[in-house]
Amino acid sequence: MRGEDPWATPDPLGEALHVLRMSGTFYVRSELSAPWGLTLPPEPHSLWFHVVNVGGGWLEVEGTEPRLLRPGDFALVPHGEGHRIRSDPDAPAPRVEGLPHDYVSDRYAVLRHGGGGAATSIVCGTVRFGHPAARNLVALLPRTIVVEMSSGPTPVPETEWMHATLRLIAAEASALRPGGEAVITRLSDILVIQAIRAWIAREPEGQTGWLGALQDPRIGQAMSLVHRDPAQPWSVASLARATAMSRSAFAARFTELVGEPVMRYVTRWRMQVALDWLQHDDVPVTELAARLGYESDAAFSRAFKRTIGISPGAVYRSPSGTLPELPLLTTA
Repeated sequence: MRGEDPWATPDPLGEALHVLRMSGTFYVRSELSAPWGLTLPPEPHSLWFHVVNVGGGWLEVEGTEPRLLRPGDFALVPHGEGHRIRSDPDAPAPRVEGLPHDYVSDRYAVLRHGGGGAATSIVCGTVRFGHPAARNLVALLPRTIVVEMSSGPTPVPETEWMHATLRLIAAEASALRPGGEAVITRLSDILVIQAIRAWIAREPEGQTGWLGALQDPRIGQAMSLVHRDPAQPWSVASLARATAMSRSAFAARFTELVGEPVMRYVTRWRMQVALDWLQHDDVPVTELAARLGYESDAAFSRAFKRTIGISPGAVYRSPSGTLPELPLLTTA
């Protein structure tokens, strides 16, 4: 086993977000002058974000209403769709990868573009969740999430934290101090998590299905126990005892909130964890079976293929990014 997670907290939602292992893949600080426009390409299995430090522009995602972004606003395109951002709706928007960049590192670049008018400064980037179970979260998110700096006189705690983070990013982007790109990338990763948490706290959709179950005091506790230690020989009875509920009441409430029976969820979480280890840690099947509490390789392999749809060996042989679409734990 990987040992006890030092990030484990009494907050099942926070633990779940940590387990999903988000990491940034590329960041661009764009110094723009009107008129300007950028077309951002699709990034499958990633989330696009934009932090407006100075000026502003229109965010255009196909099938949604354009949104005007102002200084201090944060925009997230959770499903990695291609989209445009520009100074005004008629400004040309060339593909961003075709414009010249100054590369500070292999993951951070500075882009200067535009017609010489009013200035806009935006930090853009893509982040990716490393855990296969992240699809459960991302599937529930809307096409865009926009957190406005002027979000109201009494913002929720998540929004207050976001505003502080946005101010830090703006300060680093304007000062151009040595190491500023490292600070911006780490703050941006934090900002994505904060935006998701703010959306969950604000929107009714964040209170239902998998997300809603995580926030239930007892069912969330049971899910957290499974997420922390999937190798334990969990049963409906043992999880019910851990949450101080009767077996029948626990089983009924778990199915009602999560959308599937307890033990089916336990098995599917174990197989998602196994898939993560196969893809990123190159763990042998024998070790995987032992880590997840299976008495034999054959029993583990049968459960894996029944749940994921392919054998563990097929995961080893599949080039990165070529695995079939996997079933969600639930979006009920």
